[in-house]
Amino acid sequence: MFVIGDRIVYPMHGAGVIEAIEEKHILGETRRYYILNIAFGDMKIMIPCDSSDVIGVREVITADELIHVLEVLSNDSTEMSDNWNRRYRENMAKLKTGETCCVAEVVRNLMRIDRVKKLSTGEKRMLANAKQILISELILAVDEAAADLESLIEKAVCG
Repeated sequence: MFVIGDRIVYPMHGAGVIEAIEEKHILGETRRYYILNIAFGDMKIMIPCDSSDVIGVREVITADELIHVLEVLSNDSTEMSDNWNRRYRENMAKLKTGETCCVAEVVRNLMRIDRVKKLSTGEKRMLANAKQILISELILAVDEAAADLESLIEKAVCG
């Protein structure tokens, strides 16, 4: 169970700070919800407290773990399918894990593909979303500005 003020990651949406825990009556059912204020993107999300484990909600990485994320971003790209549809499904599966290094891997691979050839519209959206998810967590992990972190990601991926 998390408490108000905890910094958590909600897979596929990003990281934020729990600003409240409220009881809500929705569709005839009363449940407790974390009210999460996402760090990057100005969004608020309600997460059911009783299913947060199943959803994959976890604590934000520590500042020390940023080094590992930067290593993932600077490593060689993962071998991926030439078929954009298959590549999209594989990347979506990685994003759904909610693991920081998996998200960083998707960002790295799509950024590098985009430099060589244009991404499909779906992959462009996926890259933007993956970057937002990654940056939202890094903002809370190291208390840096979004623009600085975006620049750090760019340098790590592109050398």
